[in-house]
Amino acid sequence: MALCLLRKLPQLAARQHPGCLLPAMFCSTSSAGNDPDIVLSRRGCAGVIELNRPKALNALSLPMVRAMHPRLLDWEADPEVAVVLIKPAPGSGKAFCAGGDIRAIADDCVSARSAETGAGSGRAGGSLSRDFFREEYALNHAIGTYKKPYVAFIDGITMGGGVGLSVHGDYRVATERTVFAMPETNIGFFPDVGGGFFLPRLHAQIGVYLALTGHRLSGEDVKKCGIASHFVNSEQLAELEERLCGGEWLTKEDSFGTVSRLSELLQQFEACSSLDMRVPFSLNRHMADIERHFRHDTMPQVVASLSSDPSSWAAAQLETLRKMSPTSLRVTLRQLRLGMHLNLAGVLKMEYRISQRFMTNHDFVEGVRAALVERRQPVWRPASVEEVSDEAVDEYFAPLPPDRELQLDTKRV
Repeated sequence: MALCLLRKLPQLAARQHPGCLLPAMFCSTSSAGNDPDIVLSRRGCAGVIELNRPKALNALSLPMVRAMHPRLLDWEADPEVAVVLIKPAPGSGKAFCAGGDIRAIADDCVSARSAETGAGSGRAGGSLSRDFFREEYALNHAIGTYKKPYVAFIDGITMGGGVGLSVHGDYRVATERTVFAMPETNIGFFPDVGGGFFLPRLHAQIGVYLALTGHRLSGEDVKKCGIASHFVNSEQLAELEERLCGGEWLTKEDSFGTVSRLSELLQQFEACSSLDMRVPFSLNRHMADIERHFRHDTMPQVVASLSSDPSSWAAAQLETLRKMSPTSLRVTLRQLRLGMHLNLAGVLKMEYRISQRFMTNHDFVEGVRAALVERRQPVWRPASVEEVSDEAVDEYFAPLPPDRELQLDTKRV
């Protein structure tokens, strides 16, 4: 019997998706180099999105978001588009998408603080940090409420913003090259892009564990824990793409039949893969420990629970957590506890508030500089989870001024 650690990520209601074979229509964003950062095209009955920033591990930029979102809406309304496929461009390296372009955002925060104070110590983020997260989260919401099948080939590194481009869609296809993580607490941030929605809905406390520690999952584990819906060997993706775009799975039956046949096609490829569901999920042997220690509602409780455990595993988790931003840890744990009771739109609105507060604190810029620029251990302020007050955490969740709150299309459900 297949192992499934996902409680249940709500699936979109199936709808009819007529399709036809048409010549591809090419569109791309502008790029500083000769190649576009994102390629948008029609192939048969599919709208295809290719991420093409290999030197940046396909990191998601604001121009990429702005190219992708309107095209998704166009395809959704186009009766000749039956399915959307997002994938790394051929030859784009070892990543699906390694996250958002956080270095550009951190630089924007520094510039804004310098402009406001004249000394670089201000408390305001710049326009990029507002626009990027607002438009990225709106894109995540569009994916999560998309009315046609949305298939992501998460072939390679899939972290942060790359998770937001994939996990909210109907079908997430992992390969032996997939590496999944939400490592944001390590850079003084938090697992956004709807992390507050899907992570607490994973089995038991596995999502909390992944969010706080940044633990990486690879290959078959991404399927076995429920983040990926299917597993296909990477050398099979080209054929799978051809058959998706060719529309052999389309049917004149009702929408349930259409989606069922797409699921059957993906399952056929998975059945021919190297996936062995008899091999346990790699964290299975620690699931009882994860449940026992990460079920608490505050970080001091989590730390105390791990500290009372004499095992080497618990000691390793404590060592990992001590490297993370204490503020990020405390905010993240509350985010996940609240997110369990919100829909995707509610989570994204909450996360936008949190994101804007992180743009004004010390740890985000410090974490990005330490990890990506200076290659050193960050100096967090405050330095321990015990020093982060409940009142300080409250501020991250407080409403923004009405004109700065995240606005989502309420007609999308």
